[in-house]
Amino acid sequence: MLRFSLLLLLLPGLFAAALAGMSTFADDNPIRQVVSDDLHELENSILQVVGQIRHALSFARFATRHRKRYESVEEIKQRFQIFVDNLKMIRSHNKKGLSYKLGVNEFTDLTWDEFRRDKLGAAQNCSATTKGNLKLTNDILPETKDWREDGIVSPVKEQGKCGSCWTFSTTGALEAAYAQAFGKGISLSEQQLVDCAGAFNNFGCHGGLPSQAFEYIKFNGGLDTEEAYPYTAKNGICKFSQANVGVKVIDSVNITLGAEDELKYAVALVRPVSVAFEVIKGFKQYKSGVYTSAECGNTPMDVNHAVLAVGYGVENGIPYWLIKNSWGADWGDSGYFKMEMGKNMCGVATCASYPVVA
Repeated sequence: MLRFSLLLLLLPGLFAAALAGMSTFADDNPIRQVVSDDLHELENSILQVVGQIRHALSFARFATRHRKRYESVEEIKQRFQIFVDNLKMIRSHNKKGLSYKLGVNEFTDLTWDEFRRDKLGAAQNCSATTKGNLKLTNDILPETKDWREDGIVSPVKEQGKCGSCWTFSTTGALEAAYAQAFGKGISLSEQQLVDCAGAFNNFGCHGGLPSQAFEYIKFNGGLDTEEAYPYTAKNGICKFSQANVGVKVIDSVNITLGAEDELKYAVALVRPVSVAFEVIKGFKQYKSGVYTSAECGNTPMDVNHAVLAVGYGVENGIPYWLIKNSWGADWGDSGYFKMEMGKNMCGVATCASYPVVA
């Protein structure tokens, strides 16, 4: 017992030390990989706490890789059990041979309720898209599109423990529009939107919509740069300064609710588009392939997460949207995922819009 107590005090340091000596992580067979004496000691200690050899070793290396911090024996046991339950779910899903795969990531020791609290906003009212204002032409659309190839898509960001996904969808669309218009990259402030856009029916870390954020920026006089107004992942007091404006919005275009043909036209011929959809249990473990679900909804009141559609294509005969997320570059397919196209899957076309910048 004394050894456990001392080790618990040392766990954060052991995690960090093990991480420093760790060059790879064998997801397929984490048990046989020996990476350092510190990690070996940590593995032995967790084995003594949880007592299940195979999963405990996997859990120890998961905790090291993702820099987890556990405060007590009780929390280690709790997180281990959640990890095991999620691992079983992942393996069960992947045996079904569906169009997408799940995998272990930094969220595998979280329950669905914990993840939903930390990462998702409340369902929003997408009234702005009831009637869209996109003007279509007869131009022929390319078979596939990926705006990353044009060099206008900014790097994947991490929203942290704050339901501010709508701000990252907003800045992602604006950063792409700015790069397209001016030929250079920019990083814009999510925190300004969290702190300042409440009068436009947004709620900081509790949710909002890009269409409403575009209106705020339009009437407020612009959006500051990330450097001038850095992200804190929590609600704060508005500190917007006109002197630090990185971009201005002169207009925004809304896609008609549920009209995937309009959304495809905009993504194909205009630029990346802010979209929202309903995240349901299991999606947090997405790894690769074309995501599809018979359980998520497709109405405006179902959506709880805003993201950025940056392209589309076909994989194994299934058409998909290529979407940039805000859960870090280690999540999913380097921070991206593919969503089945043509069924308004999980409401992906219910809250779509993009800005016009100056």
